[in-house]
Amino acid sequence: MASLPAVLHSEWTKIRTVSSTTWTLVSAFVVTVAVGGALCALFRSSFDRLSVQQQLTFDPTLAGFSGMVLGQLAMVVFGVLVVGTEYSSGMIRASLAAVPRRGIFLLGKLTVATALALAVGLATSFASFFVGQALLGDHRTTLGADNVLRAVIGGGLYMGLIALFSMAVATILRSSMLALGILMPFFFLVSQILVAVPKAKTVAQYFPDQAGSKIMQVVPDAMGSTAAPYGPWGGLGIMALWVVAASLGAYLVLEKRDA
Repeated sequence: MASLPAVLHSEWTKIRTVSSTTWTLVSAFVVTVAVGGALCALFRSSFDRLSVQQQLTFDPTLAGFSGMVLGQLAMVVFGVLVVGTEYSSGMIRASLAAVPRRGIFLLGKLTVATALALAVGLATSFASFFVGQALLGDHRTTLGADNVLRAVIGGGLYMGLIALFSMAVATILRSSMLALGILMPFFFLVSQILVAVPKAKTVAQYFPDQAGSKIMQVVPDAMGSTAAPYGPWGGLGIMALWVVAASLGAYLVLEKRDA
C-alpha cells in the first residue's frame, strides 16, 4: 500500500512530465505580469484624465494586479488539467489501483499541485508588483508601505486557492471539458457581471473570486470597486471556505464512485 511520501513523489513526477501543465503555469506568470504592466503604463499616461474620485481612490498595488483576471484563468486551466487529464486518458484506474486509499491519493495530488501553484502564484504576484510600480512612475508605492506586503503575498495565496478550487471541482465533475465549461465562464463572465448588478451583488460579493480578491486591495473601495461587509483577510477566509467545501465534495465523490 502506497505511503503519502510515495504518492507525493508520484504526483510530482506526473505534473512535471506533462508539458501542458508546465506551460499553463508559465502562461499564468507571463500573462499576469504583462497585462498588469501594460495597464500600469496606461494608468500613468492617463492619470490626469481620471476623475477626482478615481484619483483619490487610486490603488497602485491593485493596479499592478490588473492582469490577475486573466492569470487566474490560467490557474483554473492548470487545476483542471492536473485532475482531468487522468480521467480523460483513463489513467485514473491505474492510479487508484496503485493507491487504493483514495483519501491519500487525493491528498497527495492536491498537496503537490497546490504547492506548485502557490510557488508560481507568489512569484507572479511579486513580479507583477515590481513591474507595475516601475511603470507607474510618480504614482507608484513601495513594498514597505502600509498593507502592501500583505496584498502582494495575498495575491500569491489567491492564485494558489484558485488552482486548488479548480482541482476540487474537476474531481467532482470527473471531466476537464465540463469543469472548464463551468469555471471559465463563471470566473470570467458571470461573477464579473453579477457583482456589478445592484440586486445581485449582495450575493455575488461572496463568490470565491470576488471575496478572495479583496486581499489584493490596499485602498478601500479602490478604483471604483464596491464596499464589502468584510475585510481583506475576511474575504480570503470566505474563499478558503469555498475551497474546503469543494475539496470535501471531491473526497466524497472519489470515495463513493467507481473510477
